[in-house]
Amino acid sequence: MTPHDLMKFRRFVLNRIEDESGVSGTGIIAEGVQFSNNKSIISWISDTPSVEVYDSVEEVERIHGHNGKTAIRWIDEIS
Repeated sequence: MTPHDLMKFRRFVLNRIEDESGVSGTGIIAEGVQFSNNKSIISWISDTPSVEVYDSVEEVERIHGHNGKTAIRWIDEIS
């Protein structure tokens, strides 16, 4: 068993700088958590909210980052 790395458990938001689809708008569009095993969840802030699970925060960025038009902004910094 590998030791628990609490430093990897942290919160983030998705900050959309440019909304290329015109659906979600700009600013903070989702809240997220990265767990110590790198699994990540996001909860959309919208009129029809939903929660999604991803294998990693890198996967969240690859799918929802839109080539830098949406950025992950960490709430909890790793020291």
